[in-house]
Amino acid sequence: MVASVRVQKLLRRYKLAIAAALTILLIQGLVVWSLRSLEEGETEKKTRRSKLPDHNSPDIKKDAAHVEKQVSLSGRNQERWSSKLERTGGTAASALRRGTSRRVGKPSIRFKAPQEAGMMGAGLEGVVPHDPSSSRNFSDAKSGPGGAAQVPVVALPGEPGSVDGAHQASSSDFEPKCDIMGKDALSALHRAGSQQCRQEIANIVCLHQAGRLMPDALPQFCPQIGVLNPVQAAAEMDISVSTVDNPVRVAFVLMVHGRAVRQLKRLIKAIYHRDHYYYIHVDKRSGYMHREVLQITQQYPNVRATPWRMVTIWGGASLLKAYLHSMQDLLSMLDWKWDFFINLSATDFPTRTNDELVAFLSQNRDKNFLKSHGRENARFIKKQGLDRLFHECDNHMWRLGERSIPGGLEVSGGSDWFALTHRFVEYVVNSQDALVSGLKQFYSYALLPAESFFHTVLGNSHMCDSLVDNNLRVTNWNRKLGCKCQYKHIVDWCGCSPNDFKPQDLIRIQQLSRPTFFARKFESTVNQEAIDILDTHLYGQYAPGTAAIKAYWENQYDVSDGVSSLSDVAFTAYTSLVRLCLKSHLTASGSADSCRFEPVGDLRSVHLYFYDDHFQGYLLRQQMQAKGSKVRETVEMWAVPQATLVLETNLKEFERLKNLEISTEWDPKERIFRNFGGIIGPLDEPLAVQKWARGPNLTFTVVWIDPAFVVAASYDITLDLDTEYTQYKPPLQRPLRPGTWTVRVLKQWRRVAEVHFLVVPLTVRNKEPLRSDEDSWLHSGPPGNLYLDQSLQQLSSVLNLPPQEGAMQEAQRQARLVGPALDAWVDRSMGAFWAIGEVCVTQTSPCTALPLCSKTSWSSLSPDPKSELGPVKSDGRIR
Repeated sequence: MVASVRVQKLLRRYKLAIAAALTILLIQGLVVWSLRSLEEGETEKKTRRSKLPDHNSPDIKKDAAHVEKQVSLSGRNQERWSSKLERTGGTAASALRRGTSRRVGKPSIRFKAPQEAGMMGAGLEGVVPHDPSSSRNFSDAKSGPGGAAQVPVVALPGEPGSVDGAHQASSSDFEPKCDIMGKDALSALHRAGSQQCRQEIANIVCLHQAGRLMPDALPQFCPQIGVLNPVQAAAEMDISVSTVDNPVRVAFVLMVHGRAVRQLKRLIKAIYHRDHYYYIHVDKRSGYMHREVLQITQQYPNVRATPWRMVTIWGGASLLKAYLHSMQDLLSMLDWKWDFFINLSATDFPTRTNDELVAFLSQNRDKNFLKSHGRENARFIKKQGLDRLFHECDNHMWRLGERSIPGGLEVSGGSDWFALTHRFVEYVVNSQDALVSGLKQFYSYALLPAESFFHTVLGNSHMCDSLVDNNLRVTNWNRKLGCKCQYKHIVDWCGCSPNDFKPQDLIRIQQLSRPTFFARKFESTVNQEAIDILDTHLYGQYAPGTAAIKAYWENQYDVSDGVSSLSDVAFTAYTSLVRLCLKSHLTASGSADSCRFEPVGDLRSVHLYFYDDHFQGYLLRQQMQAKGSKVRETVEMWAVPQATLVLETNLKEFERLKNLEISTEWDPKERIFRNFGGIIGPLDEPLAVQKWARGPNLTFTVVWIDPAFVVAASYDITLDLDTEYTQYKPPLQRPLRPGTWTVRVLKQWRRVAEVHFLVVPLTVRNKEPLRSDEDSWLHSGPPGNLYLDQSLQQLSSVLNLPPQEGAMQEAQRQARLVGPALDAWVDRSMGAFWAIGEVCVTQTSPCTALPLCSKTSWSSLSPDPKSELGPVKSDGRIR
């Protein structure tokens, strides 16, 4: 009682001080809450999807609810997982969304707490940007060796990813010129990586808020809005080039990137004719591809490379800028007399011959071919995000808020693949009228501008009557697989991408009633047979016995890229495979000094090798020097991955299980791992994928076990009879312990299938050799040996795992290895998962045991007639 009275007196005496303190705490809490809300909003904004039913993506709240319904966590386990996900910058729903199964049907994933697992043991995811390397996102304008186009680089006003008319930033200091409002703009400012990009965003938003960025209205020059020319039926076409008096000439503009040089050569071979022109832009990041393209330009006078290069990203304004710059270049090349502009990518392939294309375009020489969305405009505008303000910087498209469509404008759009007349291209590039200049300004800040800009200009211009609703292409759309928000890391939007053609998809080309001359997409690393079928249909089969018809090679690394272009784990794995190949070669060839090679310098190249659409391994090229010799020889070595999947006999209902694979870079659209070879390091995030045939409903358990017999993860998956794939990426804390991992599929804790995968120990960190005192943490496993926020080691007895003590001591010893001892550990580990195939030399060698690479069937230096560009024949073609 006395204490209570004293407390009351103290409260009365210090009530003002207490009130002030509480007020300060409240304000601090509000500030912290605001900042945390902004941070947590990042992930949601990155993955926000349109609420329209045709946006191919559900509302994010509904999606989160759907995932939370699929994935159930119990008790303390749920709280710990949630707190971990919060610390890593996302919500539990968003993280688990990345882990849900990609499949037909609705399998669910359920995490198993240790207590529950034990019970079941008895049977139970002023303004606009400058590129950091170039103020206009161009590489230096050089004619270069190899026939790059001799045209001046005209400085188009605008930032990277903008077109004519965009404002220029005057300062790189981040000083907002206004009070920035809007959640999207604030989120973009918070997430942008560079100070320059943040300044550009701030400048654009300030101009937009002041009403000075976008035109309010644009003129309308088309007398009959919305009138399209009818699409001619394919059966009605007379496309014999012999009937054409004055055949048109085509300027093909190829926008390419990546490393699929042989597929690009095959495309050029299929579409080449000496009467047409080929202008190739290579993404600024694709140095290897650019070097190869320059060599192609030396072979043919009508093939040129752009003397400028840009970084183009999916959905970015940079692609439209590249098209407009290419058009400007083509108009300035007075020696190239072309009638049509056709854009292609390296993933396109013709479905009809050049003669048929020329005959068709000659009969329609005044028509512009663009494919419309076919929906009413308001719906298209929402779906496409044209009513949102976007800006491209830091190789990212940032959403900055809402905007209005200029008055008087009939917005249209659809496909960004088209065939345009010389007259229309000239109008788009050179016209200074308010329509063209206003639309260039409007589309400087638009998502996917190339899918709408040309449609809208043409549909509102005095040439609107030339528009034909047909882009002359067939695209392999499978939206159920292709709309997975796969570009959210570079665009604040959800988009869709077409699937690759496979042989069973080619019937779609035959079923089309409209004229088509090209199809997309094709990727030889996914399926080369579809290209073979089209090639044979157009030009006939290669002679019987022609080499390499079913083989495909794609460069993965070239010495000109520099070893800095390799990840530490790739560098470690490749150098280990070279050592293993040399050891195998010495064993096979005996002890002759002429065959006792030692590697010299850096690795020269790595190629992926496929045969009959199956990955066959890595081909590694290295300079060598034999013992006692001063002559350097170049050797190519073939390393072949070994299968580790074990299926139990008497599977019964689990005969549905066709494959179990662990890797990284899963492509849910093509349902393959893009990490061919499955090289995984301690800092990677591996994913488990199961492939199924149709069959009875199943529930099974998946368990991950590390090299020291630590149970890293355990979860259940339920699938129905139509499920084709199930996949999940457990949120394991890193670094992963190097060595051989085991993933088991269990039914009532009995093994159904088991696969092993290797987490490769690293020999380098940032390409510098590891040092035990600083780098041992890389090989020590996660802190406290906890891959999740609580231990699953109670499952050891249920899984009948060996005693952990000895394995843990060995793992701790290996974690401290450096130098030759570390190399030896890496080689032992790699040797358990890779077999060494053949070895060859590029030139005749004193080591007679080695054949010439050009005489082998597997080497990347062996003949590949389907992708070799030879001389022009009398009919003007190569193929």
